[in-house]
Amino acid sequence: MAKRQFCTFFLGGFYFGIDVQHVQEVIHPQKMTRVPLAPSDICGLINLRGQILTVIDLQQRLEMGNSAINEAQGFNIVVCSNDEIVSLLVDDVGDVLEFPENTFQLPPATLKGRMRQMLAGAYPLKEGFVLVLDTEKILDVNFKSVNREQ
Repeated sequence: MAKRQFCTFFLGGFYFGIDVQHVQEVIHPQKMTRVPLAPSDICGLINLRGQILTVIDLQQRLEMGNSAINEAQGFNIVVCSNDEIVSLLVDDVGDVLEFPENTFQLPPATLKGRMRQMLAGAYPLKEGFVLVLDTEKILDVNFKSVNREQ
């Protein structure tokens, strides 16, 4: 039976997962440079061993309210998809979990708005779910404006 692995993390009281194939590394907070006039979900830029990465405030991108995370807290999950590498700012990291593909489910119907749009689905746990993010949607800077125009 095929299985998939996910890097899990906590954000705003929710338990999320992202496919490990898209995760480059998890790092502690880095000194960040703010970007003037950047969208509110862009925290700034970090220098990761000479590579400049955009830091996305995932809580704001998912429209879960204002992030309480500052530069000295949380973790950066460095993800890559389609040759784009960014850092996602999250509250805390969990374990790498493995799930059989046949237990994958659609996102819970009780979720609404942006979070539901950016979820690929969910895997059940003994208590609750791991909400699986769609990495390509998270990294798509045009996702917000395209969907608001519809």
